Amino acid sequence: MVVTFVGHATFLIQVASTNLLIDPVYSARASPVSFAGPRRVRAPGVRFEDLPAISLVLVSHNHYDHCDLGTLRALHRRFRPRLVAPIGNGRLLRSAGIGPVEEIDWWQSASAAPLSVTLTPAQHFSARNMFDRNRALWGGFLIEAGGRRILFAGDSGYGPHFREIAARLGPIDLALLPIGAYEPRWFMKDIHMNPAEAVQAHRDLGARHSIAMHFGTFQLTPEGIDEPVRELATALRERGVAAERFRTVDVGESVSLARDRRDL
Repeated sequence: MVVTFVGHATFLIQVASTNLLIDPVYSARASPVSFAGPRRVRAPGVRFEDLPAISLVLVSHNHYDHCDLGTLRALHRRFRPRLVAPIGNGRLLRSAGIGPVEEIDWWQSASAAPLSVTLTPAQHFSARNMFDRNRALWGGFLIEAGGRRILFAGDSGYGPHFREIAARLGPIDLALLPIGAYEPRWFMKDIHMNPAEAVQAHRDLGARHSIAMHFGTFQLTPEGIDEPVRELATALRERGVAAERFRTVDVGESVSLARDRRDL
């Protein structure tokens, strides 16, 4: 199993003959319009034209920095992958000419995916405009293949659901945890973890390894674009977690999870 960080919350996961993308965003802006909104400051780590044949796409929720209809249409035209999304998101995707889509609820597993995929809870919300708040579900994904379990946490504030995920679906070999878009805390605390909370989530999950995501690509909130990386290093030191257990990787960098060992 090989995991490649494409940028922000986009990951390419390759196992055996299956290539899957999570929350693929290749647009220049995370926005409903092309002329305004958060602009990408780092190019995708894998160029769209260099992607392998994608057979499965996972979409965690409908926010523009996770559900990019332009990218999803391009993937549909090129590969015709299956899509898995939380319940309530199929209408948006199908209305954009994207499919087939399987919608699942928290703790439910996809029935038609080429890998074992289970939707996990997250503390967040959904909206594409002012009138559809929380009319579609959000979440993360537990992916199991090749004897390994990867948790993509999605967007989430810190909460007890991480311990529940560990109890129901562990052990977790690799957790992909968000560390950015957390300021100001009075406003963002319920929906986005800061690095210290992400470290606690890593511990709650009992993850053997974690990789940071949701930082360094789009300027979504007031903290500096690279501040989450510095704050993660501080949080790991203060909580006595070895840096190699929860680390950042470069955009475009890949890590391998071997079948017969526990280290990355």
